[in-house]
Amino acid sequence: MLNPAKCAFGVGSGNFLGHMVSKRGIEANPDKIKAILDMEPPRSIKDIQKLTGRVAALGRFISKSGNKCLPFFKTLKKVDFEWKTESQEAFEQLKKYMAEAPLLAKPSPEDILYLYLTVSEQAVSAVLVKEE
Repeated sequence: MLNPAKCAFGVGSGNFLGHMVSKRGIEANPDKIKAILDMEPPRSIKDIQKLTGRVAALGRFISKSGNKCLPFFKTLKKVDFEWKTESQEAFEQLKKYMAEAPLLAKPSPEDILYLYLTVSEQAVSAVLVKEE
């Protein structure tokens, strides 16, 4: 049985399962992006855990997220917190990337899709791309 208060029909765009869905495609939720952009550099392990959690929620919108976030995960493995310049640079690059997050679009059956693979020593990434 449907709850009419929770149903919406004929909506042009809106928030669905944490993503903004419209006719253009699927975009990252601006509130989640803003949470990363407004973050101060982590000062404790707990702050890094918050950062990695936010990145995980937006992982599908971040190209090569494993490589970009590797310095954060390395810092989590250590017993003593140490925020290195490598981590700070990765943090700044992540913020710059998230300021212009990509748009995910649904391909048509006749579209030609390209599969791009990236392999590094730490991670494997794949993406399907429709060139326009």
